[in-house]
Amino acid sequence: MKSSLLRGDDWRQTAAKKTDIRQAYLAFDGRASVRVRISNNSSATLTVKSRPAKLRRLEVEYVIPILEAEALIALRQGFVVEKVRYEVPYRDLTWEIDVFSGENVGLVIAEIELRHEQQRIDLPPWIGEEVTGQRQYYNGALAQRPFHSWSHCGDLVKMRA
Repeated sequence: MKSSLLRGDDWRQTAAKKTDIRQAYLAFDGRASVRVRISNNSSATLTVKSRPAKLRRLEVEYVIPILEAEALIALRQGFVVEKVRYEVPYRDLTWEIDVFSGENVGLVIAEIELRHEQQRIDLPPWIGEEVTGQRQYYNGALAQRPFHSWSHCGDLVKMRA
């Protein structure tokens, strides 16, 4: 997985799918995180993710009832992460672009799932600075220290505009 900030919003012209997401973290430690996510107010999952090793990480996900997901969100650590995820095809790959709201309003991140760590990709013209591996951009970190609290967030918003 590679993550990048964006330049402009030309990507919106080719966005193929849109998903509203609310997610919260139930546990963080040095080895794994536990997340609950509700998508489009119609489905929910519970996910356990290992801490990343370079570009790879272990991830297991289970479908759970929405009412249980709502109850788990109330038990969260930190803030609820709210975003709209857009799927944007470019060449032979599909980018996921997260437009954050709530405590992380103003942050927009593009991610691409690679078939293998050495895969070469053609970057779309709307891709900006790569932020892969920068922990402050991980959703779990955004739940603990939201984008609006960053002292330099105004500069990042200008960069992507």
